[in-house]
Amino acid sequence: MNKSEFKLALLSLLEQPVDGLSWDKKIAYARLVLVEADVDKSNWDQSQKGRPWTDAELRLVLQLPPTKENILRLARALHRGYGSIEQIYRWAATPQREVNKKRPGDKFIQQIKRIAKEVGWRAT
Repeated sequence: MNKSEFKLALLSLLEQPVDGLSWDKKIAYARLVLVEADVDKSNWDQSQKGRPWTDAELRLVLQLPPTKENILRLARALHRGYGSIEQIYRWAATPQREVNKKRPGDKFIQQIKRIAKEVGWRAT
């Protein structure tokens, strides 16, 4: 199959009716499926995995909404793991009192909370 055949097959698939989904919802669902497939199948450069995060990197992450598409885009751009980006969003959204109970002296989490506060996250 060449690219034009693939494109026609994909467009034909998108034209098929899906129970309870409008065109907009069908496109959103297709994007979600594509992102999940990309996370499962892709092997992007993760050379920064395990290295300390800079304030600028955390600021970039926390200025974007935590969608699967954005998480994948950030993981690729920052050469990090998908799960590490997800975890940053989780810690940013965790109330400070819970952080104090679970991981009171964790400098990385405190860095995340500081940057989250700077960029205006409400959960901090």
